[in-house]
Amino acid sequence: MTADRGGWPWLSARTRILLWLMVAMAAALGSVALAVRAILVTEIEADGRQLLEQESREFERFAAQGRDPATGRPFTDADRLLYTHLSRQYADDDEVLLGVQADGTVMHQDRQGPYNLADNAAVMARILNAPGATGRTSSPAGEIRWAKVRAEPRGGGRPATFVIAYFIDRDFAEVTRTMRVMGTVSAVALLGGAGIAWVVSGRILAPVRLVRRTAAEITEQDLARRIPVHRRDDVGELAATFNAMLDRLDQAFSTQRRFLDDAGHELRTPITIVRGHLELMGGDPQEREETLRLVTDELDRMSRIVEDLLLLAKAERPDFVEVQRIPLMELTSDIYAKVRALGDREWVLDGIGEAEVYVDPQRVTQAVVQLAHNAVQHTEPGGRILVGSAVDDRRVRLWVADSGPGVHPDDAERIFQRFAHGGAARHPRKGTGAGLGLAIVTAIASGHGGTVRLDSAPGQGARFELDLPRAGRERQGTQE
Repeated sequence: MTADRGGWPWLSARTRILLWLMVAMAAALGSVALAVRAILVTEIEADGRQLLEQESREFERFAAQGRDPATGRPFTDADRLLYTHLSRQYADDDEVLLGVQADGTVMHQDRQGPYNLADNAAVMARILNAPGATGRTSSPAGEIRWAKVRAEPRGGGRPATFVIAYFIDRDFAEVTRTMRVMGTVSAVALLGGAGIAWVVSGRILAPVRLVRRTAAEITEQDLARRIPVHRRDDVGELAATFNAMLDRLDQAFSTQRRFLDDAGHELRTPITIVRGHLELMGGDPQEREETLRLVTDELDRMSRIVEDLLLLAKAERPDFVEVQRIPLMELTSDIYAKVRALGDREWVLDGIGEAEVYVDPQRVTQAVVQLAHNAVQHTEPGGRILVGSAVDDRRVRLWVADSGPGVHPDDAERIFQRFAHGGAARHPRKGTGAGLGLAIVTAIASGHGGTVRLDSAPGQGARFELDLPRAGRERQGTQE
């Protein structure tokens, strides 16, 4: 037995389908969650940068264009500039705006922000001493994105610094809550999808289970069961293929049983004859010679029976007939030359077709020679036997006609069966064969997709005719 390369051989196909589907769904949902989180984080970072840039530009514009409300003139004092600007701004919930004077004094708005950054000298020092205009740092209230703008007074006074601090952790916390909700929804969806997949996979695999149960119940003695096919999908094709396999098995077992039955039936008599003569054989040389002659004759007959039965068994195989393109005139001439040696009869070439046909020349020759052999058996020396062929657009015909006693109407169909002999209308030597010749001819005709016809009446001779498709069975199937 070949090892299961699919993994988890102890699990049923339904369970494996469910597990693979859950893995695929989990991977898809996880990918969606990661993509959503990445998008949200990117948006938060972009919003933070935009807020810092916007606040910095507003302060720079106010510093360049603003007027001192007390004098109506441009600001000459940096502290006055910071104070005025802070009083006019309304910061977001996560935003802190600060002004740092030259002496280190921190000015802030009169509002409760996310964190009193002015009282944390260490954080302020990191921001003010940083070389860049923007950056990030940590605080007890979480991570901060910051920006600073240096304010240079026009009157030559002391410079000051405008600081924007954005506490981003609350936005990240919102992302975490969103992802937690997505995780819960995904888990519910995964469980729901697993339940649906379990039901659907059960319905899909039901025909497969039916195939398995049918296969388990089928034995050599019971090959008649078939799986009903009600659908044309892959599972329906599986059931149809399984039924076709059962048909082939049934045919193979039937052929095997028929071969054994036929062989046992026909070989029993010659074996009994051989055994009887050997048991009664005496010491007289002449008697021994006669016994050996009879035994040899029966053994030859047994060999012919076995060969004929094997040929009939092979007739049910698809490669029994191998058609090829051949001139009918050449085939007919070869057959006529061969059958003339079968007996001292008046052989007549009754007709000859002049076209190329698609047949198996060896099988056709075997069938016509068998018909000619039967004609020789059922005619007297000097009797007339006709051999011929003809062809039209679709059919090719080969025949053998004799001047013998003919076939009784009651035997017209029976003589084509195995081990059947003609009735009283045929020649008294009818019992010399095993009765397999016409069955072989019928098998050869069927292998070509054709038939064998008999035209006869008692006392008026018999005409056996092979009627085959001109294009050959395989080529016809291809053209159709």
